[in-house]
Amino acid sequence: MKLRKITFIILLLFSLSNAFSQALTEDDYYQIVTIPTPEGVELEVGGMVLMPDGSLAACTRRGEVWKVDNPYMFGGGKPVFTKIAEGLHEPLGLNYFDGKLWATQRGEVTILHDDNSDGQIDRFQQYYQWPLSGNYHQYSYGPEITKDGKKLFTLNLDWIGHGASQTKWRGWMFTLDDEGKMEPWATGLRSPAGFIVNDEGDIFYAENQGDWVGSGRVTHLEKGDFAGNPAGLKWADDPTSPVKLRTEDIPDTGQPLYEAAQKVEGIKAPAVWFPHTLMGISTSDMVQDLSGGKFGPFSGQYFVGDQGHSKIMRMSLEKVDGVYQGACYPFREGFMSGILRMEWGFDQSMFVGQTSRGWAATGRSEFGLQRLVWSGKTPFEIKSITSASDGFILEFTEEINEEKAYNPSSYDIQSFTYKYHHTYGSPIINQREVKIKGIELSEDRKTVHLAVDSMRLGYIFGLTAEGITNDQDENLLHNVGYFTLNRINNAVAPLNLDFYAVAEETMEHDHASMDMPTDKLISEKRINEMPASWNGEVDETILIGTVPGLKFDTKLIQAKAGSRVKIVFQNNDDMLHNLLIVNPKTVEKVGQAALNMGLKGPNMGYVPEMEDVLYHTGILQPESSETIYFQAPKKKGDYHFVCTFPGHYTVMNGIFRVK
Repeated sequence: MKLRKITFIILLLFSLSNAFSQALTEDDYYQIVTIPTPEGVELEVGGMVLMPDGSLAACTRRGEVWKVDNPYMFGGGKPVFTKIAEGLHEPLGLNYFDGKLWATQRGEVTILHDDNSDGQIDRFQQYYQWPLSGNYHQYSYGPEITKDGKKLFTLNLDWIGHGASQTKWRGWMFTLDDEGKMEPWATGLRSPAGFIVNDEGDIFYAENQGDWVGSGRVTHLEKGDFAGNPAGLKWADDPTSPVKLRTEDIPDTGQPLYEAAQKVEGIKAPAVWFPHTLMGISTSDMVQDLSGGKFGPFSGQYFVGDQGHSKIMRMSLEKVDGVYQGACYPFREGFMSGILRMEWGFDQSMFVGQTSRGWAATGRSEFGLQRLVWSGKTPFEIKSITSASDGFILEFTEEINEEKAYNPSSYDIQSFTYKYHHTYGSPIINQREVKIKGIELSEDRKTVHLAVDSMRLGYIFGLTAEGITNDQDENLLHNVGYFTLNRINNAVAPLNLDFYAVAEETMEHDHASMDMPTDKLISEKRINEMPASWNGEVDETILIGTVPGLKFDTKLIQAKAGSRVKIVFQNNDDMLHNLLIVNPKTVEKVGQAALNMGLKGPNMGYVPEMEDVLYHTGILQPESSETIYFQAPKKKGDYHFVCTFPGHYTVMNGIFRVK
């Protein structure tokens, strides 16, 4: 009898353990299906468009255009790839109008003609041309269609250690009409690979971190807007320019971009910030879900790709007093390469075109074509965050537990922003904890109104709902969203705190004490001056640099066990990097720990507090260097050096051999 009871208990424990270990993941709701490419085809997707017959057309960075039949692989069939054109100059945009494909090359937009209807492109017609400098960073994108039928384009800035507009209209968005007449629309753009015209006809573009850009962001662009990077203002004196600002008008003080926009008319603050590394590192394409629920519970919202982190994020928008603001959320990770283009299929699945050559990504492949398919199951998520006059409203995709909804410890809210300056990127600044004053749960238990004590305009509010569960006591699939507040929404009345106030002791705080430091580092592992005990002598001097594509300029450095080592780390790249010396076989462990640091990461230089981290530099800006001194480990072996800026560690590492 005892044996049976013991056996039953073991089986029960095993069953419970198995149930807990099989928590639902992103893959249970949105499956990634890889579309196999033929051997020898380097499908580095630059642009994609769905054709009227349901096939997919894709142009590549190598200058080819491919037609993919049966990309859905119906009935277990294979896709059929046909090359229909070649010889283009790195096309990074493709669309289909009036029975023809249009491709945007580096220096022109081109109409592709199939004159004899044999499925092959016979003739390339130049529709409009712009000058080139020869700089590698002069990428060109488009076209999209505006609400009045014009074709919309964007031009990347050059990179010469900073953003530059070396030929006319670089850093601009512009339109072309049916006669090919060019009309400048807006400037201040740095690397505008993704842009969209939404269902209301409004234009949005996604930007990458860089000089004058503290973090990734999405901005609503109206005619005459200036989005932040002043390089394009070089051409604002042109008679056709709608932009009134000039270079000398732009403040370089490090004040937040929103504050600069309040002082200088014409500067446009972002609708949504995408906090760097917390959401992604290099925003790319955007698509809007107009499927009416055929792609899950997020109809009307937007999906934003990230090239560096090989993932897709989600974005919701609201308009208050004519000004856009909104939130971004995690959505789907795990793509095979860096995401550059997304396109809806006729069944409302999403085609995802990818490339990473020269633009390193967490996805290990150099290119990829995949399809994202909704399983039909509804994930338990924060569906949207919107604003109220006194705080925020969180809507969930399922009913939530009432007791946990009313518990203020179920939530955490932090507000922060970035510097607006010529420097590449920015640390998080002015971070502050936001206290909850009141909570109201809707009758259907899907919406929570949080009244808070601080509504700082222009700031990002990171709202985490870690303690929230549904009726089955399941956790949220993703429990965080980042809301950008540009206007107070007085249309939503404040809570009656006579009924919905939280306990007073949870609100006691001192705002001054909550402004968090931005330069905390593990100083005992970062020694920048030669120790006095070395008497001015080092045993090993090691120089390490970077090269484009998330790479160090060497894969192996060496030193004798116990020797006095001086490392000079020179960041020659156009991205931020650090350098850590870590224990053998711990690159993945340390890199993942840095990725999981969240809002603490920037303040800590993305150096996790771990024994496996032996020595490190700080975060280095482009074209800067740092020297560190340390004694090599006394135990021989293959240690590692690695960059732990989030997402970099998977490719940016090497061996530190102690002999």
